[in-house]
Amino acid sequence: MRVITTVCILLVTLFLPVMAWDANGQDTAGGQPGAPGDEFCRGLHNTAFQAGEQLTYKVYYTLAGVYAAAGECTFNTMLEHFEGKPVYHIVAEGKTYPFYDKFFRVRDKYESYIDTGSLQPYKFIRNVDEGGYKTYENVTFVKAAHTAITNAGVFPVPNCIQDVLSASYYARNIDFNHHKPGDKIYFDMFLDRQVYHLYVRYLGKETIRTKYAKFRTIKFKPLLVHGTMFEGGEKMTVWVTDDPNHIAVKIESPITVGKVAIEMSEHKNPRWPLSSMVDL
Repeated sequence: MRVITTVCILLVTLFLPVMAWDANGQDTAGGQPGAPGDEFCRGLHNTAFQAGEQLTYKVYYTLAGVYAAAGECTFNTMLEHFEGKPVYHIVAEGKTYPFYDKFFRVRDKYESYIDTGSLQPYKFIRNVDEGGYKTYENVTFVKAAHTAITNAGVFPVPNCIQDVLSASYYARNIDFNHHKPGDKIYFDMFLDRQVYHLYVRYLGKETIRTKYAKFRTIKFKPLLVHGTMFEGGEKMTVWVTDDPNHIAVKIESPITVGKVAIEMSEHKNPRWPLSSMVDL
């Protein structure tokens, strides 16, 4: 059950932190390493979310066609100050349900402090407690020096670096009308003292039904690396609302055994009405 929070925290985002590189370090889909898309470097202004937004997701594990609700994740956005600067403080928490706590208890917390103007991260905190395995990561991004100062040392990072949470909230502001199906959108992300060169492939638009409602959505597939808990190739699918909020409403992916599905179960205080919702 350790995959519950990893999947939820890392995948309930618009752009997913999964490596698109093969064992030889080559981009398996023909992209250029180290070259994040213009969207992540041109200083978008936030028009997609606001302080007070709350999102809740349920994580389902599927085996032989049987769905079991194994855990949930919550995402909260607050307006605060960090070193005298206004920031969006994003807090994402994941946990297994009491039944699964008996087998593998998960209590994880991720935080990002994002500049309200540039939407670039100042600080990232990851506090993981999964079945007795614990890890803590505290990262401060120094943009002028292109470094990430962590509790394990100082590491060089490229311009426009993102963390797990800041990447998703930044990307929610991209104008998808500028992309056509098949386009790949690149970005760089810092996690576990490493820089990952990532991308997702934009597939177009689709109307889908979730357990919550029926939505008009924007659809993506990330390219997953072989050897992780996910199968390699473009097998994961992500759907986000086709409205100004760009909120993820559904994610599906096969894993080593079975499949993981994530669906939005509750939302509060979105910046805009969910005009993409067709019916309940």
